[in-house]
Amino acid sequence: MSAAYLNGEYKPLDECQVSVLDRGFIFGDAVYELIPFYIKKAFRLEAHLARLKRSLAEIRINNPQTDEQWQAIIERLISQHDEANGYVYIQVSRGVARRDHAFPKDTAATVFAMLGAWPALIDGALDKGLSVVTVDDIRWNRCDVKSTSLLANVLMKQKALESDAHEAIMIREGKVLEGSATNTFVVHQGTVFTAAKDNLILPGITRDVVVELINTLALPFVEQAASLQQLQEADEVWLTSSTKECLAITEVDGQPVANGQPGPLWHQVYAAFQLQK
Repeated sequence: MSAAYLNGEYKPLDECQVSVLDRGFIFGDAVYELIPFYIKKAFRLEAHLARLKRSLAEIRINNPQTDEQWQAIIERLISQHDEANGYVYIQVSRGVARRDHAFPKDTAATVFAMLGAWPALIDGALDKGLSVVTVDDIRWNRCDVKSTSLLANVLMKQKALESDAHEAIMIREGKVLEGSATNTFVVHQGTVFTAAKDNLILPGITRDVVVELINTLALPFVEQAASLQQLQEADEVWLTSSTKECLAITEVDGQPVANGQPGPLWHQVYAAFQLQK
């Protein structure tokens, strides 16, 4: 039975209950963080906690824990996991109050965390790569906040699945931004492109690790969104996330990327990433 934490108590996940008046349930007035761990050790914990603090500050929820308290919660949950690898999911909402769009006064945040099993690798992901479809980005203009309000992302992911693809890549004004739950890298004419960290993408921790590796490997790199045309003409395409790490995309909108196989730059970056864990 999965271990969880709710408002100061550790308990089995199926015993956790939150009020239907919680603003996270009513409005999606909440943020979240997902922290992978390998061999019982949280991966890039400092960066994940910094992103959580930033998201809380951006929607004006006081951080309910210090870094040391967050670390203690995370480490205790990890210690109760049956497997050496997995992830800790954290969610903080503004709390329970009568339904009103305005911020309630003197309401305590709801703090929830749970363990998650490391997802199985998609069949063929490493030797054949994954497929994606492109979709118009219909989200709001604060995609940098890791909010639980993910309806647009849900709809895009569902469109991908219904198109027999693994992920949806969002296009805004002809620029490649990110996936429904991933960051995106495009290799065009030997140069790696990824969208800059601004209000239109989520600043992924795994994205940042991959950028570090690209620089360490001295690969040509531009922190700039590739165009849709560059995506369509790409040498390679990759996606990154905490649970997918860095995977190659070999099909976009039903068309092969280059020769339809994971490319040489991806192989370099993927191998380097494995050494980070």
